[in-house]
Amino acid sequence: MHRRTRTRSTLLAAAGLLVAGPVLTACGSQSHPGAAAIVGGERIEVSALQGQSNAVRAAQAKTPQAKEVISGTGQLTRAELQITLFRRVVERAAEDAGLTVSRKEIQQARAAAVQQKGGEERLKSDLLGQGYAPEQIDSAVRRDIQLTKLAALHQADLSTNEGMQKMTAVLAKASKALKINVNPRFGKWNDEQIMLVAQKTPWIVQKTKDKEAQAAADAGAQQVP
Repeated sequence: MHRRTRTRSTLLAAAGLLVAGPVLTACGSQSHPGAAAIVGGERIEVSALQGQSNAVRAAQAKTPQAKEVISGTGQLTRAELQITLFRRVVERAAEDAGLTVSRKEIQQARAAAVQQKGGEERLKSDLLGQGYAPEQIDSAVRRDIQLTKLAALHQADLSTNEGMQKMTAVLAKASKALKINVNPRFGKWNDEQIMLVAQKTPWIVQKTKDKEAQAAADAGAQQVP
């Protein structure tokens, strides 16, 4: 029940996004230096996620409620990875279903979202609070359209448990096909929940503690006359 609730929350947060409101050394069980994840054989670089995070932070810093907005998106790099992975899954599901999204559809959907939110700046502000930089809005709109089309194709009403189960099954199938492999520093990708979940990695914790202990020892040694 708990897993189903979390999956439902993830899907609704994505589908209703616009209308409602560390240097790494390993990836999963394989070694992928510099990669946050491997998706369908393609790397998602840590540097790319950090770039996205920096863009979001820079935009958030310019808002009147900068402190509150920034504090509300604490683990931003991990959040950016979740956004990226979920988008890739939706893209795969849409591709498998033969669904496409035109530039005109994106423009129309964005215009509708702007009108509903009460202006472009309000839309940008709301999305910034969810970890989306202004330049990511069209990508988010495209993903929402894909989700809407997928739901229509599979006759899945996302306001019902049955509809959510249908969509979860569709996205889980696409997720499994992508063979997503996440760097354990970010957690572990769960195909059934279609989201990042926490993963205990004792070796990472121990390595971090060892480095901190060594740094403290070095600092103490430097202070000795």
